[in-house]
Amino acid sequence: MRAEQASAGANAAGRGTNSASASAAVALDVQDLRTHLFTRWGVTRAVDGVSFAIREGETLGLVGESGSGKSMTALSLLRLLPDAARIVGGRMLLDGEDVAAASAARVRELRGRKISMILQDPQTALNPVFTVGNQLRESIAERSGRGGRARRSGAAARERALEVLRMMRVAAPERRLSDYPHQMSGGMKQRVVGGIAIESRPRLLIADEPTTALDVTIQAQYLSLLKEIQRETGVAMLFITHDLGVVARMCDRVAVMYAGRIVEQGGIRELFDNPSHPYTRALLGSIPKMEERAERLTAIEGQPPALFALPPGCRFAPRCPSAWEKCEAEYPPEFANADGQTAACWTLEETWKRKSC
Repeated sequence: MRAEQASAGANAAGRGTNSASASAAVALDVQDLRTHLFTRWGVTRAVDGVSFAIREGETLGLVGESGSGKSMTALSLLRLLPDAARIVGGRMLLDGEDVAAASAARVRELRGRKISMILQDPQTALNPVFTVGNQLRESIAERSGRGGRARRSGAAARERALEVLRMMRVAAPERRLSDYPHQMSGGMKQRVVGGIAIESRPRLLIADEPTTALDVTIQAQYLSLLKEIQRETGVAMLFITHDLGVVARMCDRVAVMYAGRIVEQGGIRELFDNPSHPYTRALLGSIPKMEERAERLTAIEGQPPALFALPPGCRFAPRCPSAWEKCEAEYPPEFANADGQTAACWTLEETWKRKSC
């Protein structure tokens, strides 16, 4: 089922991608981002040279196995890193302003106003001892700037909170303001979390596995709602997920991440129709296909490397059926084809050079 959903979504995305997004201004430009964790086992290179850009109104999907560095990339953009982690290199340009080099005070101003995040689990994102209305009003007041708490107090803050719930299609919003998180379903809580993130109309919205806690029906409704809000506001979106069917439905472009690096990047149709990196092909090949009978599902053999003891060559080489001596000795650069699709794989060196000539 997921294979058909991914294929159909990729075709729809390919038909629906408009030229306006290609000409839109770049909202976020990440250049060679490096975030390392300094632990007793050594330096863990969680994000190790990641580069991508997202334009206004565009959605970039970030996919890969657990531990590949997706969430750490998102937390780096917000500068919300664990104590052991530090950004050691690269730039994160949000509307031309380098978030990596900004002061802590400036980053606090940017969070929630120009860059927001929908967290993976709404149950832990919401405080269980405060009502939904209280948490919405606090967020609204905080983002109103200096003196905002006074301006957004009372009736004005309540009305704005109701507007947010209506925007997120929450039923009976007047009653929901008095509800505590445990009184709401998972889908409703996720809508509240999304509303808190979107309320200030940020330039960049990071959605980190926002559909994990939702069933299939509610998931489809939530994704449609996010796309509708994106069309209305023009927000750029970084969508992190394991579900390639969701990627095909939601995203304009996709970046495939493995062991701290992006190994392939391109448009939805190009990447689904012609995956070029062996890891991308393995991910797509592991999706069950309803039209094919198989005694066992296709799996990617082996395990990702430890990020504190990375091999000198391609990090996927020990699991790659196409690996050869050069793959184990030297990490490949990014090669690009005529469609703008990029992939870091030595097997593409001659093939894509000939195609681009």
